[in-house]
Amino acid sequence: MDFSEAICFKRELIYSKHGQPIETSAKLKGQDLLTLQNYTPEEIKYLLWVALDLKNRIKHKKEYLPLLQGKSLAMIFEKRSTRTRLSTETGFALLGGHPCFLTLHDIHLGVNESISDTARVLSAMTDAILARVYKHCDLITLAEEAVIPVINGLSDFDHPIQILADYLTLQEHYSSLNGLTLSWIGDGNNVLHSILLSAAKFGMNLHVATPKGFEPNPTIIKIAEEYSIKYGTKLLLTTNPLEAAKGANVLITDTWISMGQEEEKQKRLKAFQGYQITMETAQEAASDWTFLHCLPRKPEEVNDEVFYSPKSLVFQEAENRKWTIMAVMVSLLTDYSPQLQKPTF
Repeated sequence: MDFSEAICFKRELIYSKHGQPIETSAKLKGQDLLTLQNYTPEEIKYLLWVALDLKNRIKHKKEYLPLLQGKSLAMIFEKRSTRTRLSTETGFALLGGHPCFLTLHDIHLGVNESISDTARVLSAMTDAILARVYKHCDLITLAEEAVIPVINGLSDFDHPIQILADYLTLQEHYSSLNGLTLSWIGDGNNVLHSILLSAAKFGMNLHVATPKGFEPNPTIIKIAEEYSIKYGTKLLLTTNPLEAAKGANVLITDTWISMGQEEEKQKRLKAFQGYQITMETAQEAASDWTFLHCLPRKPEEVNDEVFYSPKSLVFQEAENRKWTIMAVMVSLLTDYSPQLQKPTF
């Protein structure tokens, strides 16, 4: 993290729409979702509860819930995505709202128009913004200047909506998150940052294996260490994938080469040799192990035997991107109360 990114992250930790961190309030309506760092355990659990409720009512009971009737969503996509676009666009429409998809051909964030001006225009025309951007600082500026909720669809620093889908998937499979041990084997990227900023809030232990030179951000590590003490969980950082997998309930990996890192491909493939998740890796895990990957997947990250095994939850995980982003949008735009009995997390 360079100096400008560090300043940006400091702004992130103290910012909210009403001038106070979200942790001081139980109300989510009108707030942003830029990082789970600023959400309390109960607030994150509420989002998962809403997701379970919406999935039950809409998918299983076939109810029509026009909760966002008359509302519109600006979807800014500097980076392409299958799951983020489909889950957000179809989910918002399913709830009765109108999603507006904006690519780099439609909007150059901070280029043809300042981020501040863009935020003001979108605030006057839409009810919320979901932005999938390269620079996290651009997302912070957008949220500071907008008067409507801003959702982080992905940044180079954090990917909170992906982790909500992961947690929902594990909640459905294990019936509780408390006490699970997650094993991350791969790059110290934005997805890992989101896990580090939230897993301990559910009482989950976290084992992290990254090659030397590809560790997660030091500031994030420090926060995760503080969380592990506060919530009584275990945090293990290592360069040994088998050590990280030992006793884990969940094996997790992600791409080793994110968008914008294509020039580093050969360097990264060499650095990550030995990090492919295989059945040999799984032999070190707990007997009830499962596998997660946010997709798209490449064979060098995980072999077919694991990826397509009955232990793999990747396609349930992908579907849950829809239910969790719907829960986020409903929670930030309405005063929704779930009908489903609150689960034990």
